[in-house]
Amino acid sequence: MSLAIPPERADDPLPPARLAYEGQTWREIAHLLLNLPVAMLGFVYVTTVVVAGGLLSVTVIGLPLLAVGLIGARQLGRVERSRARKLLRVRIEEPSPLPKVRDEGYFGRLWSSLKDPVGWRALLYDFMRLPWGILTFTLTLVSLVVLWPVLPFIARTLTNADRLMVRGLLSPSDELERRIAELESDRGVVVDTAAADLRRIERDLHDGAQARLVNLAMGLGLAKEKILDGQADDVVAAMVDEAHGEVKLALQELRDLARGIHPAVLTDRGLDAALSSVASRCTVPVKVTVELPFRPAAAIEGIAYFTVSELLQNISKHAQASRATVDVWRANDRLLIQVEDDGRGGARLDGGSGMAGLADRLGAVDGLFAVESPVGGPTLVTAELPWRDRSAG
Repeated sequence: MSLAIPPERADDPLPPARLAYEGQTWREIAHLLLNLPVAMLGFVYVTTVVVAGGLLSVTVIGLPLLAVGLIGARQLGRVERSRARKLLRVRIEEPSPLPKVRDEGYFGRLWSSLKDPVGWRALLYDFMRLPWGILTFTLTLVSLVVLWPVLPFIARTLTNADRLMVRGLLSPSDELERRIAELESDRGVVVDTAAADLRRIERDLHDGAQARLVNLAMGLGLAKEKILDGQADDVVAAMVDEAHGEVKLALQELRDLARGIHPAVLTDRGLDAALSSVASRCTVPVKVTVELPFRPAAAIEGIAYFTVSELLQNISKHAQASRATVDVWRANDRLLIQVEDDGRGGARLDGGSGMAGLADRLGAVDGLFAVESPVGGPTLVTAELPWRDRSAG
């Protein structure tokens, strides 16, 4: 059984020329013969888009037409990358999609499309391909008739030039475009997380403290009416006592809610005291060790606090552990967190315990999140955050 040759990487050396007919040789010949019709289609598209967009740029439809043309050029580039993968065995990743522009109006979206480097490179590729398509089509067709013995050598030489053009103009701009795509995804995660937190706060206020304060107002109103009616003091005292209990419960719920937003102990005393406070509320004994030379930026400190807080909640609810440890330290430019428990294990990022959400939150700030939790335990969660000094914000 023959094994398929894996596609070459975009940064691999070009394949050497060979005087042999094989499967790849026929694919290269097919690619060269297709160059002319594909190049003609691309050239016509480019000239139409550029000329029409340029001539109509003084009108309201010129720039929008050019923006649409760049989007279409992206699709032509996608077709060419697919052709290169199938016939030339060049493995090229797709570039990042156009960034989503939020709340910048029509002109913001138009400008984002007009400055798209992927679309402009695809236009340049299609524009310069017509003379090359004519040359390669002609040479390949002639070689099929009169230069048959050396056609594999000619095909490999010509398609190596094609490989270089595809890599140079249609491949992603490597790290920059990948980073743009990552940042766009991370921004969506941050927005979704913030919206979920706001909904949680609204729900907690509505169902908790607000409901208790409404009951308190009603109770005090009834007590006032009884006082005005001259009813027994013991009845009024009982109603006031009940109202006093509602006040204490409402205050406790408001304190818990404030702690969930940003605890005062974290602001005042830092991670060591804040994590010790969280650990004291865990249902299993927790040993907390924080070794930091000084406090990190408030944003990093907050993410670290809520990460540990949610992990300890998971231990209380799901782990069936008898003990747990929390270690926090700095290593070079990273803040490292390890939370370990001796529970039943089996925790997964897709297990519905909030782990995936934590991973997304850390990823949104260039952090890392890893879970090692074999069935039967123990469970070790490692989180990394970029270190930023507190003075930098």
